[in-house]
Amino acid sequence: MEEITALAKRRGFIFPSSEIYGGVNGAWDYGPVGVELKRNVREAWWRDIVELRDDVVGLDSSILMHPDVWRASGHLENFHDQMVDCRTCKKRFRADHITGPNCPACGNATLTEPRAFNMMFKTQSGALEGASSEVYLRPETAQGMFVDFRLVYQTARKKPPFGIAQIGKAFRNEITPGNFTFRSREFEVMELEYFVPSRPEGASLERYAQWVRDRYAWWLALGMQPERLRKHEYSGADLAHYSRATTDIEYDYPFGWGELEGIAHRGTFDLAHHVEASGKDLSFFDEATKESYLPEVIEPALGVDRALLVFLIDAYERETDRTVLHFHPRLAPYKVAVFPLVRNKSEIVELAAGIERGLRPAMRTVFDDSGNVGKRYYRQDEIGTPYCVTVDYESLGQADVTVRDRDTKAQERVSIDRLKEYLLPRIRAG
Repeated sequence: MEEITALAKRRGFIFPSSEIYGGVNGAWDYGPVGVELKRNVREAWWRDIVELRDDVVGLDSSILMHPDVWRASGHLENFHDQMVDCRTCKKRFRADHITGPNCPACGNATLTEPRAFNMMFKTQSGALEGASSEVYLRPETAQGMFVDFRLVYQTARKKPPFGIAQIGKAFRNEITPGNFTFRSREFEVMELEYFVPSRPEGASLERYAQWVRDRYAWWLALGMQPERLRKHEYSGADLAHYSRATTDIEYDYPFGWGELEGIAHRGTFDLAHHVEASGKDLSFFDEATKESYLPEVIEPALGVDRALLVFLIDAYERETDRTVLHFHPRLAPYKVAVFPLVRNKSEIVELAAGIERGLRPAMRTVFDDSGNVGKRYYRQDEIGTPYCVTVDYESLGQADVTVRDRDTKAQERVSIDRLKEYLLPRIRAG
């Protein structure tokens, strides 16, 4: 994990927030390469969940919502972690992270009894402070999709089964954020609420099982090592209060197995509670049966930041002579890097710059002329660029370039006029 953290900072993936002032625990900034990777993670999910399906539409709901939303959803009452404090060193820990009577930091047996800690961030809306102006930063995006359910299906002209997808910021006042971006206080989530007819009996559980299979396959399709993925199905008392069934897709992190994505069968819990609390009808009227009903909900949900971390870890390999990130091309921050072999011959530099500009509209490119070619190759390997194009002396007379593959290091001469045709299918196919 230390190697991943160091690489992320050195190559411009992830920086500590406000580092010049000592940093902010649980908050991170994404650098020039990291912001590209993060955008690609988002776009891969959005394309597969929304753009390539005819039964899912998007939504962008606000971060600030009426406080009664969180009262109805159960977050004000149930969104708690159990915490303990050390009376000696004054540090705070999650109770489920404590394995004995002694403080993990100072070793003294001076821990308090566990007590509930609500993880929602509270703030004030407007100029006057008081209970009437209290609002919360959302801990998830799901509730926006529930309260807008009726508006969405009416305006999008959809009927169950159909889904609403959203990507957005969420905030949780974690007691002990840590393991780099695995657990943060400010993060981004990608959530889908898939609404399913409540009849026939058992149909929603079949849909739930299908979403578990589909989401597991999505990670594999983006190059995840199968031996580092597993499914963990919850049952009995381990299920959340709103859940009929839940499966976590877990990943084998450097610190052990942990959650990567959760797929939950939420039943009618959320819609029913918002109907009760608001007095508004959120049911769906089925023209075929002339009946109104509240659909059941399947929710696949994952964090963008945690997904990015896993893609970094899974792609990372330290070879004898280099460090390389084997990103799937869909995720790679840059698809192609273009180099002039030398910097002191203007014709080569101009030709290389022109090639990079010509490829730019079709794929994410970067121009690099700093240092010798070998160092440039390894620099691009460290940020996961799949292909490097080198313009040399022969390129001036033969109108071709050298294309190097990141994973195999194999090199091939390709004519400039068919370079785009050569690269595009390789980048898209992965």
